[in-house]
Amino acid sequence: MASRNSFKFVMLPPQSDITRGWAKRLGEEVPEARVVVAEDADTAAREIVDAEAAFGALGKELLSKAKNLRWLQAPFAAPPAGFYYPELIGHSVSVTNFREIYNDHIGAHIMAFVLAFARGLHAFIPQQLRREWKKSPLEAGDVVHLPEATALIVGLGGIGAEAARLLSAFGVTVLATDARRTDVPAGVTEMHPAAALDELLPRADFVILTVPHTPATEGFFNRARFQRMKRSAFFINIGRGMTTKLDDLVAALKAGAIAGAALDVYEIEPLPSDHPLWTLPNVLMTPHMAGHGPYLDDRRFGIMADNCRAFAAGQPLRNPVDKSSWF
Repeated sequence: MASRNSFKFVMLPPQSDITRGWAKRLGEEVPEARVVVAEDADTAAREIVDAEAAFGALGKELLSKAKNLRWLQAPFAAPPAGFYYPELIGHSVSVTNFREIYNDHIGAHIMAFVLAFARGLHAFIPQQLRREWKKSPLEAGDVVHLPEATALIVGLGGIGAEAARLLSAFGVTVLATDARRTDVPAGVTEMHPAAALDELLPRADFVILTVPHTPATEGFFNRARFQRMKRSAFFINIGRGMTTKLDDLVAALKAGAIAGAALDVYEIEPLPSDHPLWTLPNVLMTPHMAGHGPYLDDRRFGIMADNCRAFAAGQPLRNPVDKSSWF
């Protein structure tokens, strides 16, 4: 059996009943982890000095005080703006995150958007609100026959792979791009590098963004890319809002350059009440909640506990992050 070493693990503020519960469980399940719950900034500054590991958001000032830090468990699957900064990127500390915990929930949300567009619910929901009984003509062109449709998933991590599996079950042909992945998950017909995006856009009936916000993806879905899409295609973003220029999306929708859009994430959050997206007839929106569902806190704790065990044993950590790419 591999030897295991004890280490100091600081839970950085702010705290909640959930994080305090995690700390108690970690102490019981991973006795090598000497867990310290820092309830305030002063305690965090004092305790981080000799800590080997930490959980939470680590600002520049705390990082400068950390003399022994080798591992940081980020409290997100994808970081908010500013979580990664030059000093943290350049530091030797390894960072892990909570990716993979939302795959099933967000995969289902993507399918809800796809099915809504395929069956015309974006038209029927407003009719319902107007109490208007109006059927589409038989054989109407506003129905997307999924076995003849093609979806392009931009970013094939765990969420994208789950979406591909679900889409393929409905007969959809799935194309995918990814900056890192080279294997072809079940349900994916064609796998391409990220650089192939522009040549693939004209082939897709559904363009689905699941990419994180990184230096490479910020604002990368813009006017030029909407113009490469089919006029009959639908755009879906459940990744990060900063990847898509909302002004360009609105312009594309108003010009009829694309058929519709479904969004769970936005360049500005909360979306202002006077934003034109609210009133466009071919738009479906949810308020950044595609990942909502059961078991998330148990999954977060599971990753953190697994990583504590691995850290104590000197084994590879789960969900390592390339800090320079933010994911």
